[in-house]
Amino acid sequence: MTAFETPKASGCSAGSCGAPSSQADGMSDALRARVQDHPCYSEDAHHYFARMHVAVAPACNIQCHYCNRKYDCANESRPGVVSELLTPDQAVKKTLAVAAAIPQMTVLGIAGPGDPLANPARTFDTFRQLAAKAPDIKLCLSTNGLMLPGHIDELAKHNIDHVTITINCVDADVGALIYPWIFWQNRRIHGREAAAILIGQQQKGLEMLVARGILVKVNSVLIPGVNDEHLKAVSKIVKAKGAFLHNVMPLIAEAEHGTFYGVMGQRSPSPAELKTLQDACEGDMNMMRHCRQCRADAVGMLGEDRGDEFTMDKIEAMDIDYEAAMAVRAELRAKLTAELAAKRAGIHDAPAPQVIRFTPRIEPQKPVGRPVLMAVAAKNGVVGVHFGHAREFLVYEASAGGARLVGHRRADAYCSGDDSCGEGEPVLERTLRALAGCEAVLCSRIGIEPWGRLEAAGIQPNGEHAMEPVEEAVMAVWNEMLAGGKLDAGPLAAKCA
Repeated sequence: MTAFETPKASGCSAGSCGAPSSQADGMSDALRARVQDHPCYSEDAHHYFARMHVAVAPACNIQCHYCNRKYDCANESRPGVVSELLTPDQAVKKTLAVAAAIPQMTVLGIAGPGDPLANPARTFDTFRQLAAKAPDIKLCLSTNGLMLPGHIDELAKHNIDHVTITINCVDADVGALIYPWIFWQNRRIHGREAAAILIGQQQKGLEMLVARGILVKVNSVLIPGVNDEHLKAVSKIVKAKGAFLHNVMPLIAEAEHGTFYGVMGQRSPSPAELKTLQDACEGDMNMMRHCRQCRADAVGMLGEDRGDEFTMDKIEAMDIDYEAAMAVRAELRAKLTAELAAKRAGIHDAPAPQVIRFTPRIEPQKPVGRPVLMAVAAKNGVVGVHFGHAREFLVYEASAGGARLVGHRRADAYCSGDDSCGEGEPVLERTLRALAGCEAVLCSRIGIEPWGRLEAAGIQPNGEHAMEPVEEAVMAVWNEMLAGGKLDAGPLAAKCA
């Protein structure tokens, strides 16, 4: 047994550990308490709690073919991008301002825009100050792992008990296709040798973190034709070494971002390819399905970014009474934690969802009611967004076993107002492509024009469940489809994750 209790592979309430509903019952109360208000480590928590990243780490010690760091960009939403670099003192001031304005913010992470451990003085100065000035905020770190083994003691000293390592391979031949070079022991190393060193450091660091009782999330970028099949082996190995959660993310490779892969025409995976690989890894590892691939200066709930409200010029003009804010934060956190606990208790105590069943006329051995993939315009855990205002859709797979989150789709807001949905044709076309494979879309409201376009594309719009909890609404629609004879046994629905 490792120094912390690894959750068992079966038994969890829907989404309570960032994994499917089959995995959290095996968690001890102590382990559950460590993840229950962390929006990245708990799927349920991301509906209730917010996070922020501070950009204090500009330098990086490796080069990835999928990365192009930008330090003054407000327009791109991807890792490695920030609007402004901060000093540690500025980062602390910003954190206190955000904590006062967004009391449900529970987590502060340093994730770049370079690598935090390639900037150890700036990173640990920030953590040191925040541990003293904002003790109620969880401190997290995201790293490529090259320098991780040498900083384990410092991480533990500041009570940083959630660390993310980006591990894209465990084979140096694969790694040589992803990493052109690393900077190691004062020299630049290329090719397979570089990848072998990086992999060795990542695996050593993972083992050392687990031995110290620090929870580890592993991020992996899915690169078609490079590491897609190989990531199954990665998942098995990091689980065996004690990682808590695996987050397989799609490659972002638009040419306009200026990455090597983008310029060279390397394609990103389709949503179906991503879901297929996540499903294949899921038997070996708790899988994270709600990642948004956040900027290195993201602020707010997952799926939103309020960073432009907290630029340093605006913060300088704020009058912050953090002691008073701490009292408000404590009260709200207790309230949200109780709501989340009640939700989980309801999931555990409630009977299985009532499913309308029919006796199949042919081949009775086949299950009745195939899985269906549905997109939901959600906010704070309910169906709460107008279709035309949605900037993302959560994708759920509904079946006789219940509803589970399997991914999300980014979108552009189609409407500029409630009655202007007919003016955004190019945006609507992109949204329809993003929702390909889903059989239904749940939203709070929808205009006539997009309703017709969705139906023509084979996607059924549904606005009947506004402000209802997402999982309940998804299952209600699934049962309606089942009762209407639309889910007879047959091929699975097209995948959309």
